[in-house]
Amino acid sequence: MPAHTHPRSPHPATGGVDFRLPWWGVVLPAIAFGVLLALVIGSGDTQAGSADATLAHLVDRIQQTLSR
Repeated sequence: MPAHTHPRSPHPATGGVDFRLPWWGVVLPAIAFGVLLALVIGSGDTQAGSADATLAHLVDRIQQTLSR
């Protein structure tokens, strides 16, 4: 049994791609980048607290992975 196809639109294609990005599609990655950048820059200033040490270790591992 053949599948039904949709007829073409009577309007011609405009030739360009038009899409809209929601506000959070720009803002959230920018915030995440800023937070990660602040963690990388401030990782040398952290004290030897347990949470700070874990975070510094995580940042070091990310830096090692990206530098390879």
